[in-house]
Amino acid sequence: MSIGKLAAGALLLLTCSGCVTDAELRAADEARCRSFGFRTASEGFANCLLQLDLNRAADRRARFDRFDAPPGWSYGRGWW
Repeated sequence: MSIGKLAAGALLLLTCSGCVTDAELRAADEARCRSFGFRTASEGFANCLLQLDLNRAADRRARFDRFDAPPGWSYGRGWW
């Protein structure tokens, strides 16, 4: 086996290992909220899931601000 094929296979394996489906993400969020003591189908449980989703969206925005935006740009606020 050539080094190129081995490196390509390792890169593909690493790329796919970080993939999480929406169902897996939802199951992990539900498990986390249950671990906090919230009961399924309660208002607290729904709020916990919402907060986890909002935190994930804020993390995506922060990554955009750091890496994808041009210098001086801030997401949602325009040029300064």
